[in-house]
Amino acid sequence: MAELYIGTSGYDYPEWRGIFYPPDISREEFLGFYAGVFNALELNYTYYSLPDEYQMASMIKRTSERVHFSVKAHQSMTHCVQVSTWRDSAREFRKALYPLEHRGLLLSVLLQFPQSFHYAVDERRYLDSLVKELSGLPLVVEFRHASWQNQRVYTALQKLNIGWCVCDMPALKALPKGRPGGLAPVTATRSYLRFHGRNSTSWYGGDSRSRYEYLYQDAELDSYIPVVDSLCRQSQIVQIYFNNHAKGNAVVNAQKMKILASKIPL
Repeated sequence: MAELYIGTSGYDYPEWRGIFYPPDISREEFLGFYAGVFNALELNYTYYSLPDEYQMASMIKRTSERVHFSVKAHQSMTHCVQVSTWRDSAREFRKALYPLEHRGLLLSVLLQFPQSFHYAVDERRYLDSLVKELSGLPLVVEFRHASWQNQRVYTALQKLNIGWCVCDMPALKALPKGRPGGLAPVTATRSYLRFHGRNSTSWYGGDSRSRYEYLYQDAELDSYIPVVDSLCRQSQIVQIYFNNHAKGNAVVNAQKMKILASKIPL
């Protein structure tokens, strides 16, 4: 059976005070508190700002090596790709991860592409180049366009041991099917599950906060337990992250998932 890691996407949210963090805690203390509750954290600030080795080493120290990390790739490699500079960004990004790799605390590198990134020749060629540049890292790919949801892609990922990120999100046209019943097969030794919420009214028209403003009901989470159980039987490592950070919903749901997943024999 697999090692199971559950956490949230990001942790530095002041609005979580009084919901998850104690009301009087400082932001510098957030990460240490988080480490006492969850065993995994998906870093998403690394999408907006290229990380460095010092930052990663600091996170290891502040969590006392109790937390394993998944790191979201910088936007220069997924959303704002420049032919002349993306390789430099990839190398700088890779160098920053060394402290996590050295300590055995790097779970995955998440390559999350926008919905405009379709299953087309140019996009496939770029993805192949990026994967080669990041070769050796535990890669997971999240596609936001349904055209990637095909057997050719699954087979290619399996050959390279690259994970397919299963996403729970609104059932809207062009988005990959991610709910139980429409899941992709396991493509790597490390499985990855992200909960974005099901706020269909704000998915396209909302901002980065309202888009993910959604609180999963217990029954919705419980419907995923057979999925998680199956992933645990087919993988060495299973990661579950909640990205519905608004109003502290992510921590509420992640804590509930910990309870529900405790039924699974590991």
